[in-house]
Amino acid sequence: MQQAFHRIRRLPPYVFAEVNRLKAEARAAGRDVIDLGMGNPDTPTPKHIVEKLVETVRDGRTHRYSTSRGIPGLRRSLVNYYGRRFGVKLDPEREVCVTLGSKEGLANLAQAITAPGDTILVPNPSYPIHPYGFIIAGAGIRHVPMTDGPDLLRELAHAAEHSVPAPTMMVLNFPSNPTAKVVDRKFYEEAVRFAKAKDMFILSDIAYSEIWFDSPPPSILEVEGAFDVAVEFSSLSKTYSMPGWRIGFAAGNQRLIAALTRIKSYLDYGAFTPIQVAATAALDGPQDCVEKIRLLYKERRDVLIDGLAKAGWNVPPPPATMFAWAPIPEPFRELGSLGFAKLLIEEAEVAVAPGIGFGEYGDGHVRLALVENKQRLRQAARNIKAFFGRHGLSSKPGSSVLEAA
Repeated sequence: MQQAFHRIRRLPPYVFAEVNRLKAEARAAGRDVIDLGMGNPDTPTPKHIVEKLVETVRDGRTHRYSTSRGIPGLRRSLVNYYGRRFGVKLDPEREVCVTLGSKEGLANLAQAITAPGDTILVPNPSYPIHPYGFIIAGAGIRHVPMTDGPDLLRELAHAAEHSVPAPTMMVLNFPSNPTAKVVDRKFYEEAVRFAKAKDMFILSDIAYSEIWFDSPPPSILEVEGAFDVAVEFSSLSKTYSMPGWRIGFAAGNQRLIAALTRIKSYLDYGAFTPIQVAATAALDGPQDCVEKIRLLYKERRDVLIDGLAKAGWNVPPPPATMFAWAPIPEPFRELGSLGFAKLLIEEAEVAVAPGIGFGEYGDGHVRLALVENKQRLRQAARNIKAFFGRHGLSSKPGSSVLEAA
């Protein structure tokens, strides 16, 4: 039997694979490619978190199966985090579930609550698991163009009005990956009212809530009535530089948390107990490491944005996240984001993520991750400036507009 499996047929070719292939080929040939493609933190996990892991793993009793919903101590720590950060009260027994990262949590919840043919509203561009978690579960996706807050709500309302069947859920992700957009509490208030009026659930992803540069992003659970319709996913990956540890959580609506807890009980035994204990130490311990990580990304952001401006590439400084969402310079627009990303590897030795990988409305941009040190980011900007120059483009002093040389 040669036909493709049904769920696999619904997944498009992985756009990033082509960029990764070219990057690997260039490095195999001895070329020094500066990788700004994958959002993979390059700094080590803070020492006190690692030490707690080592201490705990030495106790053989922790080597047994854990619990899929999370150990009680970690769930209590998550409750305390929400209380001090957002002023939100949570029940650790009914309103919190530990996950293997926010990605796994969202995908498993989609499996638990989605029926074949359901319609889900997802802003586009978006992190791939947001639409594809539901596509894998058999749902239909209504892609909603990602715009600024009030306009996004209007786009969501328009999509809901013209969707058959009526949507059952919508996904929100702020600070956004890949666009780095942020929203305020008023946006969430309107989103909750809209969801209630349309009898929809909201799945909110705030994985980048602690990587901010202007003001702390809110949680949807701060809003009155949010617990009636919303569940929120987050992760320790970026906040504490723990991406490989795979630890996150869901919080909010009791019905949705119960569904996630039940399906996870069939699928996994939870994260390794020492990892959960170390995650508890992260949330309960000194938080100066979070500020240091945040400052590191801010410094890198400023270096990269300034360097690209000097190269003639005007990229808006992101107010949050570890990404810059860069419009493709006009002379290269016709290549599309994948073509432009391939050209950057081949001629500038800089790897970026093509916007098309985040949805069709992302094709006019590429995403740059702040995962190299400042010296490497300056080198990336110099490489790009030289690349522009070889294509007959230059920028006037003090300008950030490319012109024909």
